[in-house]
Amino acid sequence: GEDMDFTYDLFSVIIHKGGCYGGHYHAYIKDIDELGRWEPPDEDCKPKTQMKIKEVKEVCEPKLQEDDPLSLLTTIISQESPKSVLIDQLGQKLMDKIGSSWSKKFRKQYGPIGKFLQSHSDVFMLVSNGTRVALKANPPSPATECPAPAEKTTEPTAADSGTSAREQEIKPEGSHWFDLNDSTVTSIRESDIEKQFQGKESAYMLFYRKTQLFRPSEARNNPLYKVPSQLIQMAQDENIQLQQKREQFEASNNTVELQLHLAPFYRLDNGALQPISTEPSGITALSFDRRKTVGDLRFTIYQMQELWEGDMALTVAKSLPAGLHLYNTLTADDVSLYSVGIHTNSDLFVWNGREVYGATVQTGAEWEPVLLTVVRPFLGEDFEREAQNGVECKQSECENGGPGLKREARGFAGGATLVEVREALGEPKESLLCQQQRGGKGGEQGAGEGGGASGWRVFPPDDMHRTLKDLSLKDGDALLVLEPESLDSSVFTRNGDVVTVTTPSDCRWLQVEFQPQLKGGEEEKKRVMVPATGNMLLCEVKRRAMEELQLQEQPPGAPYCLRQVDCTGKLLPPVCEELSVRDAGVRLMTTLTLCPGKSPKESQLFLLYTVGSAPSAGMEMEIIVEKTCTVKECLRAMLDAVGLDGTCWHLRRLDWCEEVGEPLMDEDAPLSALKIASGETLVVTEGLLPPKGFLKLSIRLFVDLRSLGSDFNHTDDTAAEEQMNKGATARPPGTTTELRSVGQVEISDEATLEELKTQVLTLPMLQDVCVPTLAFLRVWQMDGWKLARILRGQQVTLRKLKVTSGADLCVQQLLKEEDIGPKQVLLNVRMAVPGEKRYYPAEELVWDASHDSSPRSLRSCVAARYGLSPDSLLLAKHQPEKHTWEEISNWTQQVSKKKRKKKAESLFGPPFHLKDGDVLGVKNLLIDSNRDFFTAEDEQGQQRLREQAEQRRKGENSATSNSSGKTKPRKPEVPLSISVGVFR
Repeated sequence: GEDMDFTYDLFSVIIHKGGCYGGHYHAYIKDIDELGRWEPPDEDCKPKTQMKIKEVKEVCEPKLQEDDPLSLLTTIISQESPKSVLIDQLGQKLMDKIGSSWSKKFRKQYGPIGKFLQSHSDVFMLVSNGTRVALKANPPSPATECPAPAEKTTEPTAADSGTSAREQEIKPEGSHWFDLNDSTVTSIRESDIEKQFQGKESAYMLFYRKTQLFRPSEARNNPLYKVPSQLIQMAQDENIQLQQKREQFEASNNTVELQLHLAPFYRLDNGALQPISTEPSGITALSFDRRKTVGDLRFTIYQMQELWEGDMALTVAKSLPAGLHLYNTLTADDVSLYSVGIHTNSDLFVWNGREVYGATVQTGAEWEPVLLTVVRPFLGEDFEREAQNGVECKQSECENGGPGLKREARGFAGGATLVEVREALGEPKESLLCQQQRGGKGGEQGAGEGGGASGWRVFPPDDMHRTLKDLSLKDGDALLVLEPESLDSSVFTRNGDVVTVTTPSDCRWLQVEFQPQLKGGEEEKKRVMVPATGNMLLCEVKRRAMEELQLQEQPPGAPYCLRQVDCTGKLLPPVCEELSVRDAGVRLMTTLTLCPGKSPKESQLFLLYTVGSAPSAGMEMEIIVEKTCTVKECLRAMLDAVGLDGTCWHLRRLDWCEEVGEPLMDEDAPLSALKIASGETLVVTEGLLPPKGFLKLSIRLFVDLRSLGSDFNHTDDTAAEEQMNKGATARPPGTTTELRSVGQVEISDEATLEELKTQVLTLPMLQDVCVPTLAFLRVWQMDGWKLARILRGQQVTLRKLKVTSGADLCVQQLLKEEDIGPKQVLLNVRMAVPGEKRYYPAEELVWDASHDSSPRSLRSCVAARYGLSPDSLLLAKHQPEKHTWEEISNWTQQVSKKKRKKKAESLFGPPFHLKDGDVLGVKNLLIDSNRDFFTAEDEQGQQRLREQAEQRRKGENSATSNSSGKTKPRKPEVPLSISVGVFR
């Protein structure tokens, strides 16, 4: 009647899921023009008469072929009423049918179930935007076709009538409702829409249209109705461009670069394939789509090699030090390259699959070739003549080895025995094969022969029939080959199963260098060669050198000592002349420098020292003291040597940075007990020793520049401002904070953290920093210029907190009280801005990991902070040094075979190592589908790192080219001292 003008029908509902911090939109839309293909929901397709289903199953249940996945899946889909099955439910239906899952029965042979469906596109088709699978044209399979005997036909009953009415009700005719959720569109019944608003949805908006508003007949099933032609053409062009981009992306993402090695250009040499020519003509580069099959690749290579005759086999190869080796051959032509593990830069050997130039090629990992260094004696007349004349062995004759030996690199198959290796080398059966010893008895014996000997173990007869792999021989191992007559030489001595190779006597020498200091200038250095052995005393070496240098004419009583020189030319401590060459660690055929000064005895230490500050190179003073000398006695000897008096002095060691380090606290301890070695540098420092257990700590103040005017009030003292402007302020890159130096405090290591905070607030530069209680003050321990960890526990002592003297601490004023537990972590959480490469300002989040430190627990904590669902969040940890983000997800750790117990997932361990102050990026996947955490600042930072690496590389190349053969100067070597705590 008249009210029809005011009657409206609902045709769309827009729903928002989530909370006030974020969520997700989807919509219910009524298909007014019947443009969609509406399918009834699964629950509407189930018949009501269970007895009838049972009878149909009894008639239609065929005998399944449980080993044929194609027959099984076809049977399952054809027996479903809507003739389609959700892909997510297909695996469960398969398990219900045969009692075994797809992964357990078919995955190893056929791959994932989704990949199997796509590979049989002639039988299956994906519908409902890929969420369901159906049979093409739904043909009745012979295995699933149901017999229809006459006796089974019955008259329609009331139940049948009800079923027919039901089928008429769900018949997809007229306007129906769809649920549009991003790219997923599903069917929904109108009667079920109101059920969706029972506490599950957050908010919704309803859209109505007049009941009397009718659509014209030409609009039905016509998606282009009244759409302007230019918009249609624009959409079609966009679709074409999108399809082209997809094809280009798929092609580039699946294109691999292959290296084809052609058999005619290779020969088999000692178990490895070697190129016949040095020119790379036998290697062909090929770009190929890894989605294609092995047969496609073989056909492409056939087309490239027009002159190829006979069979063609493709075998995966790998370049090893000994040569090219073959592994598995690609035999299945219908398998894709991706499935067989072919990736970019893979090497493929193209051959007939049997032999190369008549030689049979062994393939597989057990036949991997090994590159051995074959060592043979070299005792010819030319060598003896050159040795007598003092001429060193030529490089071609003694490559990489000492005189008397020549070395040659040879490759052998890993499956070859030592007998076969000996035959390949052309040696007689009586020849001995020996392996070099790294130490032990043989090494000790060799060391006794003048320091130039080496020990070799003779392979026993049983080992001669074992393979190189069984003997654990690897690339670079040396193999000595000796004929029986070689043992008659003085170079080789056999004692049981050990052969000692002794360096010829002409090479047992030491060079002594001397440079006299004269008033008129420095004279040219004098060098003499002193014959020496490993057992000769160094005092005898010095005596002979002084005789040849004619230093007896020097003033009587002038002492001299022998000193070694490091690679930078710096003099090392004098050697103890009471020891032999071997015991003093002096290698033969090296150079010693004869210098003025005394030589320390075996019970003495040679020390360097300086007064007041860290020493400069070459400015240290020298002193020799007894090893049993105490620290106090050593200090007194140094003060007497420089003419200082008084008791306000103490000794300090140098740290690894060659700066003044920790003091020697125990003045009554001997130097040997403090592990002070000969050549170490000590610093005589003015002032008394600090009390034991007291710490000297540097304090900095954490300043937020954004709230500088309101949250922090600092002193206006001009002197303080000038001190802070002299480089005492550090600003971490990419942040809006500063770490200002405010002074130092001295405090006992037995003091509590609360007492430390109280003393810090007494510093002059922090007098105007007001906090209600000490709980409003946070203390960080710094690592360089970075905040490393928060000191926890107001009543915990600094010793238990492992705070050492010289540590840098940073205090931060808080807006509320804080008491962080030992298993709680303070994180800086940043929520990503949807659709943009930036983040909202960081917020501090305290995560309690005392009960669970897994990614699941952290995700739940972050979700509770933002009022979101944990499953909708994606987390990542920021790596500021590398400007990268490491996504945090659940992972499976390896299960111990002994304990059979799965280790707990912990973010405190590898690979994340979460700690205080780490930055955590958060993405809400409901409103932001981009999983990339990178920002514009990260991209700029990575570009800077690449530029710096390129500059370093160019600098190294320039230094190498300008060195003209000179060795690269190295920094002076310094001792490394490591303080080890208490292990529990």
